[in-house]
Amino acid sequence: MSDNAKLFGMSANAGRWVFVVLGMIINLCLGAVYAYSVFKSPLEKLFSATAKQGNMPFMVFIAIFALFTFLAGRFIDKLGPRIVMIVGGVVVGLGWMLAKFSGSITMVSITYGIIGGAGVGLVYGGPVSVCTKWFPDRKGLAVGLALLGFGGSAFITAPLAKSLIASSGPLNTFLYMGAGFLVVTVILSMFMKFPPTGWKPAGWNPPQTAGGASKGVTAGGMLATSSFYGLWICYLFGTTAGLMAIGVSATVGGEVIGLDVGTAAFLVSIFAIFNGIGRPIFGSLADKITPRYAAIVTFVIIGVASLMMLGAGKGSVVVFAVAFCGFWLTLGGWLAIGPASTASFFGLDGYAQKYGIVFSAYGLGAIVGGIISGMAKDTFGSYTAAFWPTLILAIVGIFVAFFLLKPPKAR
Repeated sequence: MSDNAKLFGMSANAGRWVFVVLGMIINLCLGAVYAYSVFKSPLEKLFSATAKQGNMPFMVFIAIFALFTFLAGRFIDKLGPRIVMIVGGVVVGLGWMLAKFSGSITMVSITYGIIGGAGVGLVYGGPVSVCTKWFPDRKGLAVGLALLGFGGSAFITAPLAKSLIASSGPLNTFLYMGAGFLVVTVILSMFMKFPPTGWKPAGWNPPQTAGGASKGVTAGGMLATSSFYGLWICYLFGTTAGLMAIGVSATVGGEVIGLDVGTAAFLVSIFAIFNGIGRPIFGSLADKITPRYAAIVTFVIIGVASLMMLGAGKGSVVVFAVAFCGFWLTLGGWLAIGPASTASFFGLDGYAQKYGIVFSAYGLGAIVGGIISGMAKDTFGSYTAAFWPTLILAIVGIFVAFFLLKPPKAR
């Protein structure tokens, strides 16, 4: 029985849900990056920056976040989640707090983007690995619930940041929120731990792996399978569309649809809810109908949302709201399908390192998504053109998922 279960007088089967709750709260702090659009315009005005420059801190943050999730995987497997997460929590807080002293967008990209993103990368893999190992019977659901906090963070942190920016300015807001994130993340990380070796839920027996997939495949062995490339490509396509949408949600609402700032900000908070619930919904679907078909559902939604936005214009508020709820929902979905698929296909041994490799698709997705939206605006004068590439990615993604997103064959 875990110390946490004993603390609350629970059995191990019941006590393991404590890790899901702790992971959810920690991810609520980490996911404040999705509220960056609230900082974007104030920072551009403060530093007389262009729209492209204003996007840089977000793009850098996501890319560094993905890189350090990969780098942290080996240490989480060797040292356990607690130490790595505590160190990461300190780095997260420092990154946000140091942004207070920025004199340019470049310095925000270095402090908030590089340092803050590195900290989130160090912490992020911890709750994913912990929940995956405590819930071998419900991997998708448990990870999805823990990550719900990350996706839904903007629902809480965006209004909080907006209020603080109005009263204290964007740089002081970085300081205040960073201090809070440091305290909460470090304290809660102290309780995170893996189950004892050989532990399994009462009454549960590991099923035979579908297709004869190897349960103990190494990270190197994973890279030798077509299943890895199918998963990685699908992850890239799914997160590219979602991250692009997140980066331009408020801007598209204003420039393409004609919404005022307040309405656009309100809708971003609604989108954040869909991003959050996408994790448990698609995590559960991955458990029930397999990752392949859960992935196909996401690509159908992305394709429909892209078509809706290609036909949207001034006053198309409902079309915009429905389409972007779809984009945010599927991004959340991929952040549950990805870790659940990694565990199901390649086993739990060295899981953090394996998922760190798979998660590199998310970091590349942020860069590709930013390039797509930026080029659409610069070349065609409107973000609408950006939804042609997302439509194409959705169509191709359906075929990749159908043919490649399946457990590797036994050697």
